[in-house]
Amino acid sequence: MRAPLVVKRAFSEPLLLLAAFGSIMLATTTLVALTMYASSIAGAGVRRVAETASFGRTATTISAQITAETLPTYDRAVRDELTRAYTTLPAVTTSLRSDSYVMPGQDGKKVPELLRFGSYDGLDRHARLVSGAWPRAGGDRVEVAISVPAAAATGFEAGQEFVTKGRLDSRPVAVRVAGVFQLADPVGERWAGEELLSRGAERGEFTTYGPLMVAKETFVARFATSVRAIWTVEPDLGALTPERLRPLAAAVGQVGERLMAAGCVSCVTAGQLPELLTQLATASLVARSTMLIPVLQLLLLAAYALMLTARLLADHRRMEVALLRSRGAGTVRLAALAGGEALLVAVPCAVVAPFLGPPLLAVVHQLPWIRASGVRLASVADLGSFLVSFGVALAAAVLLVLPALVGARRTYVQEQTARGRGGVRGLIEGAGADLALLAVAALAIWQLRHYGAPVTATAAGGLGMDPLIISGPALALLAGGMLGLRLVPRVSKLAEKLTSRRPTLAPALGAWQVSRRPLKYAGPALLLTLAIAIGIVSLATTSTWQASQLDQADHQAGSDLRLSGPADGPELGSLGRGTAFTTLPGVTTASPAFREQVEVSGESAVLLGVEAGKLGELFDLRPDLSAQTVAQMSRALPGDQAGRLELPGRPRTLTVRVVAAGAVPARLVLSDALGTWRDLPLGDLRPGENRIELDLAALAGRSGRITYPLALRGLLTDETGLRLTGLSADGRDLPVSQAASETPGLITFAPQHGLRPLPVVLTPGLAASLKLGVGQTGPARFAGRVLQVKVVGVVASMPTSAPGQQAVLADWETLQAYELAAARPPRPATEWWLAAADTARARELLRENPQWEVTTVDRSELTVALRDDPLASGLQGALILGFAAALGFAVLGFLANAVVVARERRPEFAVLRALGTSSRQVFGLLATEQAFVIGLSLIAGTGLAVIIGNLVVPRIVLTGQASAVTPGVLLHIPWAATAAMLVLVAGVLLGIVAAMARHLRLGQIVEEQ
Repeated sequence: MRAPLVVKRAFSEPLLLLAAFGSIMLATTTLVALTMYASSIAGAGVRRVAETASFGRTATTISAQITAETLPTYDRAVRDELTRAYTTLPAVTTSLRSDSYVMPGQDGKKVPELLRFGSYDGLDRHARLVSGAWPRAGGDRVEVAISVPAAAATGFEAGQEFVTKGRLDSRPVAVRVAGVFQLADPVGERWAGEELLSRGAERGEFTTYGPLMVAKETFVARFATSVRAIWTVEPDLGALTPERLRPLAAAVGQVGERLMAAGCVSCVTAGQLPELLTQLATASLVARSTMLIPVLQLLLLAAYALMLTARLLADHRRMEVALLRSRGAGTVRLAALAGGEALLVAVPCAVVAPFLGPPLLAVVHQLPWIRASGVRLASVADLGSFLVSFGVALAAAVLLVLPALVGARRTYVQEQTARGRGGVRGLIEGAGADLALLAVAALAIWQLRHYGAPVTATAAGGLGMDPLIISGPALALLAGGMLGLRLVPRVSKLAEKLTSRRPTLAPALGAWQVSRRPLKYAGPALLLTLAIAIGIVSLATTSTWQASQLDQADHQAGSDLRLSGPADGPELGSLGRGTAFTTLPGVTTASPAFREQVEVSGESAVLLGVEAGKLGELFDLRPDLSAQTVAQMSRALPGDQAGRLELPGRPRTLTVRVVAAGAVPARLVLSDALGTWRDLPLGDLRPGENRIELDLAALAGRSGRITYPLALRGLLTDETGLRLTGLSADGRDLPVSQAASETPGLITFAPQHGLRPLPVVLTPGLAASLKLGVGQTGPARFAGRVLQVKVVGVVASMPTSAPGQQAVLADWETLQAYELAAARPPRPATEWWLAAADTARARELLRENPQWEVTTVDRSELTVALRDDPLASGLQGALILGFAAALGFAVLGFLANAVVVARERRPEFAVLRALGTSSRQVFGLLATEQAFVIGLSLIAGTGLAVIIGNLVVPRIVLTGQASAVTPGVLLHIPWAATAAMLVLVAGVLLGIVAAMARHLRLGQIVEEQ
């Protein structure tokens, strides 16, 4: 059986057919894999963020004033609207709080201490019993459970009974304490609006304890008298898809309006879930659009590689086509032959590629950052994969046909004339299309730098992918590569002049050959340039992203371990927290710190106070963010220090004797060996002699320890006329002769001669607002008080600050000295900054002690979380796929071009051999020609990658929320890996040249035989 003509014709050029097949197969398989990868990453990223988002961001609260009669109606309305918004009813927790009740035995007091009753659905899932049992409904007495902090504050124990009365309802309530419980995570976001439940007491005009938790049925029957009810909604977001984000955000955002329309006029809805879902939808869109950048680069490279192969095929057959045309073959017939040949190559690729995509993704899944993110990449091709595969294959077939169609219009004489002229001049250089393309690419990159992401606002008011921005990097690569082609004739002329002066034949002849026909080598040179540039940009983007994650973690954490929480607590007191934290396993350096939002000369800023002498070990500041080093800041920040009277030994009590001119309050300021400052109230002093006993041991808390020695810093009062007459620690008298009052309302233990300006480090915006530069001094208003400050440094972005937030850094001890000099209480240690080589054990110990009320920011944990975010890290996998495909296209294109050119020049090589040229010289000739292409491509590709990398890479490295990175992204090109890649590529390509020369030599031997 005779094969069809199109099959015979195709297999008459097996090498070029194989090159075309390889290019199309590589293109379809890689693009199918990229499509599946992008879909998997987007879905996994949405699920990861939704599942790991904090309780405060995903939970929604609905509050209303209820009575026993309205509660069932409101509860049903709330649940109906939630079912409508989420399609299925999410987990709903109802929390109830009663009016105030008077503490037993305080009925006649003018300002009694108070109690509250409460109910919380499923409290036993978030707390453990310390003693007793959970309360039950029914019975003559109201059974309650009380938290450990509330039990400690009130003295209530399991089994205790008492009677209380309401302030609004005088009917007595008989109470029995059924059990005492401990919350599993008292500082967790779940209890952000439940301070009384988490801390056990609220102190204000009245001191309130509780809440005494009762069964819901009991609360409704006894305490639901126009009180506040809170429904907390905890949705399961594990099955979210990118397509559902915006509709769900809109539905949840309308719950409050629909409840009011349904009759719940007092219902108030609060929550961050709609904002989170909208932000996540934007991040998903940005992630997918960013992953299109390597896809378009790959499409560009695949298209050019196929066009190069198609041109080689058309050039090789142009005389054959001209002869067919002269014998009567029409354009339609020739087009049908070319189209059938292209489909013969493309259709098998379209069918096979979707089945090769999943195994390729399995290889990508072995990348550490993809595996660590927990993303499950698609393992089976879907309909979309086949559509992509057939679309790419069809486009590739068209590209293969186009050069053949152009050649089909020429006659035999025209082809001979074209061959005699050596081909037409390239349209690109002749028409200046490369300059026009460069202008478009410059516009696209400018837009990318302006908008910060490849998405822009649409006419409908939403967000959408901007095709121009997405295609900008690919257009820039193509424009840069085509501009580089203008160098080929000039560099080849220069090479010809240099080699013609040398006595060796091969280099001179090879350079002359390139100079004589530069356009013959321009195609493969452009292909290699684009491939090398894409490879280096991919390496640079991956390396830059990884470096940026470390920078972000350093900036957000500020130190290895940063602990925050209340400065004082029942378990760890103000002077016990530092001891517990500094003795954590692995901790090498520690400093108390103050961090709070303040107003500085009318501008909101973060005030950060840390021990300046320990900044070198604790303060993570990227060197490029400041002209001053951390060591220089550490030396310049300490200013005037407060005087001190050190207490000998380990005193547990302190007796203070003062003489007051009138009834005034007073406070004693002291500090421990770790630098923690604390003020102790002396109460309202009476006129004349006063003797006050202070319990120092209580400052450590129930389980804390004080780090000695303690030191007295000063005595604060609201008025003048206070005189310190004596001090004794554990009965041992201390000298008070140095105590002096140079400032109204302040007694210190060392002379003060006026404070110098406070040394500070500022962010640029704040420095500009204050009109102060480094080394300059001027006034600044801190929290309503004017201070003289001296700027000792400016940092572009202060660690721990939010993006764009202004900040001030000061020395902890100096800051406290300035507060004391102004007769103000010391600033509390709101945070502790710790340095540790390994924070895992310290972090585990902190989690085992929730009663310490500590919120932990661990740099290593933060680094892992940032690295494993699929939306942020997804681009890396796409870059790896694009990088591998780019090298594949480069090798295939170079191989096809080199072999075809060498085959076409066999007659020329035969003449050279007849003239006495040796095989080594022929190899030298080929090596010179191809080394020119390889060397020029490697150099041009590297230079182009550096330019594009600087312009583009810092703009496409974003956070998982699609926002700009803080601190700003720095381009990081891994030159060692880049050099290794260039050497590998050069070695492979030169190996192809050597194999080609060997093949020619074997052909010569066969001919001679």
